[in-house]
Amino acid sequence: MKKPTDNLFSDSIVYSLDTAKQTEYDNLLAESVLLLQLSGEMTFETSSDRITATIGEVYLVKKHQFVKTTKTPKNNEYYKALMFILKQDTLREYALEKQLDTTVRYHGPSNILMPESAYLRGFFNSLIPYTQNAKNLDHPLSILKVKEAIELLLLLKPDLRYFLFDFSEPHKVDLEKFMQTNFKFNVPIDNFAKLTGRSLAGFKRDFTKIFGMPPRHWLQNKRLTEAHYQIAKENKKPSSIYLELGFESFSHFSYAFKKQFGYSPKDVRS
Repeated sequence: MKKPTDNLFSDSIVYSLDTAKQTEYDNLLAESVLLLQLSGEMTFETSSDRITATIGEVYLVKKHQFVKTTKTPKNNEYYKALMFILKQDTLREYALEKQLDTTVRYHGPSNILMPESAYLRGFFNSLIPYTQNAKNLDHPLSILKVKEAIELLLLLKPDLRYFLFDFSEPHKVDLEKFMQTNFKFNVPIDNFAKLTGRSLAGFKRDFTKIFGMPPRHWLQNKRLTEAHYQIAKENKKPSSIYLELGFESFSHFSYAFKKQFGYSPKDVRS
């Protein structure tokens, strides 16, 4: 069976369809996302949570997070998920129109399981025809759909106004603590800079001052050291950990591992 791929149907709707277990590339969420799991399971890992979304569950996932995603089909069915992107420009427009206070920084959970709701189910059902017919939402309709999603979320959980209308950018954080927590995410260096509240030049300067080496060098050393520990002490298979530790291929992981330690990953326990 030919494996379908993810399809982007508009700047707000993503319909995800796949047939085999696949760990997606790590990503930085630039916008908050409303997710409905249609079939199969999606496991998404952030620096604070590891969550498995099952059939029928709806999650609200906040922007400015690294996310590692694994999609798993179940019961011999296609994996399916529908994701709705809450565009920040439309959120700002809505807040201005309603004269909402947007100066409060949100401090609650970044990944929220929404309560069962016929309203949300109806909203997602209204999106499915666009995915089935592969039609793009034109710009005005896309904006209306985002506003509809906002109204429904606030109806179900009024306190989500702090979640939705926090337009603050990532502030300057403790760089050492941040990197020790997030080194497993395989994303460009400028994404690390963004989430630590620094320009790329400032990030590289502060990083070298703290760790004594450039970011890429430290990241590879840190990932390989963690891989060695997991294989030797936790008895994990090399083939089961290389992706979650930020390596794009097993061959690259094995080559880098042997270069650093002088022996291959499979030789660790022997």
